Amino acid sequence: MGNCFSDIEGGQQAVGGRAQATTSSAGDGPNDAVDYFFRARGEQALFTPIQLSLSASKLLDRDITSKSDPMAVVYMKKRDGKLEELGRTEVIMNSLDPIWIQKINVTYQFEIVQPLIFRVYDVDTKYHNLPVKTLKLEDQDFLGEASCVVSEIVTKRNQIMTLNINNINGQISSRNMGTLTVQAEETVASRNAVEITFRCSALQNKDLFSKSDPFLRISRVIESGGFLPICKTEVVNNNLNPTWRPVCLTMQQFISKENPLMIECFDFDTSGKHPLIGKLQKSMAELETLYQTKASAHFISPSSGFRHHEKVLKGEIFVERYEEKQLYSFLDYVSSGFELSFMVAVDFTASNGNPRNANSLHYIDPSGQRNAYQQAIMEIGEVIQFYDSDRRFPAWGFGGRIPNASVSHCFNLNGSLSDCEVEGVEGIMGAYTSALYNVALAGPTLFGQVINKAADIAGHSLSQHHAKYYVLLIITDGVVSDLQETINSIVRASDLPLSILIVGVGGADFKDMEILDADKGQRLECSTGRIATRDIVQFVPMREIHRGEISVVQALLEELPSQFLTYVRSRDIKPLNLSL
Repeated sequence: MGNCFSDIEGGQQAVGGRAQATTSSAGDGPNDAVDYFFRARGEQALFTPIQLSLSASKLLDRDITSKSDPMAVVYMKKRDGKLEELGRTEVIMNSLDPIWIQKINVTYQFEIVQPLIFRVYDVDTKYHNLPVKTLKLEDQDFLGEASCVVSEIVTKRNQIMTLNINNINGQISSRNMGTLTVQAEETVASRNAVEITFRCSALQNKDLFSKSDPFLRISRVIESGGFLPICKTEVVNNNLNPTWRPVCLTMQQFISKENPLMIECFDFDTSGKHPLIGKLQKSMAELETLYQTKASAHFISPSSGFRHHEKVLKGEIFVERYEEKQLYSFLDYVSSGFELSFMVAVDFTASNGNPRNANSLHYIDPSGQRNAYQQAIMEIGEVIQFYDSDRRFPAWGFGGRIPNASVSHCFNLNGSLSDCEVEGVEGIMGAYTSALYNVALAGPTLFGQVINKAADIAGHSLSQHHAKYYVLLIITDGVVSDLQETINSIVRASDLPLSILIVGVGGADFKDMEILDADKGQRLECSTGRIATRDIVQFVPMREIHRGEISVVQALLEELPSQFLTYVRSRDIKPLNLSL
């Protein structure tokens, strides 16, 4: 899920404290197979993964009634002059001096020049509810850019470099556009992590007509004496005795158990000026001791112009849970024998249009050009099929009237009454084409039955202790008609080894579909009040893909590794034949 933390709701979400899959991208890109070849022989790797931390000072203010809401985007300039986007920070609300927490992964290659371009944007209020990865940059206000090469940063003292922000393409402005500070750190290949749950009591109330809305920000003390933010918790509204959801901090973030950590507690304010409730400094080892002894630590209020000494506050922090664990990567699991099994469900409702007409979403072009359904099946299936040893995939249709029967909301795409599986992606494509000649388009658009069917298969596999994780691709042209039933099905399936990818094709308004995709951190709730165990849905409108520069595969599969890891880690499932 992307991180957009600028709106009132989005700005209250946690950043940096969840163990998720990350991807590195840089220059001409590393080759893991080549790197493994050299490492296996005890030779030096050809590249070094690093993380960039960004902050800015004295940015331009584009807003009238408030301050800019800045987000940074980092690019690598390729040899042909094209820019490759490496990543985006979260959005910081109402700040001209942002300190971003979201890190940018870069692969440093000694032997080539790797130019970096940093562009800063003021994100418009109407886009604040969208994940940053989906934002169209041309719709945001440009605040300026800075540039350098990777080797300039890593050769600086403490690997910190401050750059002047200029106009586009480095054109120097007549006015001060601010500065951007970049800090690089080598990524440590460590699986060690700590999952920790914080609770506070008797916090100072900073609000006049209600109680404070507290959140924690945790920073690591660095060699220069400053602090580098590594995560923040979500905001707990109107509560002076909050308990936050667990945060998972890796060794890469806190370096060592003896390294000092600064823990600050703030009262969330929509203005972006979050009043400090209190702060304290503890190492991870000291936090472990608090947990073991069931003790607490008092926050302090820093000295000020009126008071020349720190004041110990009544507010306390407790460590409710402390657990050291090993965090294995997505590749650790799939290389040990875990499989991804692909399933697909295709929309056969009448709103797609008559397949024999060229303007139909189901039209089979004689020239061989794929329609949107075929494109989604091929692009997603070709990736996932390599993680499945038998390559036999369940394939269904929904919303169509099958021969000699009424409308069905889960029928076998191959026409069989008993077997839903087909051979490979080519088998899915063939069954889909054949079904267009045998199934009458009908309606309405109902997802519940296909999700339940996929959940049954995943549940049966789980009961048999199979090392499989299932991926259901639903392709549809319309907003789901059974929204609550669909939510109920998703919540029930959230305990199973299952992810659901939904592609919206055509020109329908898919706004309501975004409810199913919990990208804003709000988990789904079923009609009985049960909350989804985890986010298992990723929704992408095909038209948004066509407008941008990312592929269907990138947009849909971006969250799959982290959804997989959330599942296996929540059940303490380790890679097979563990010898890592």
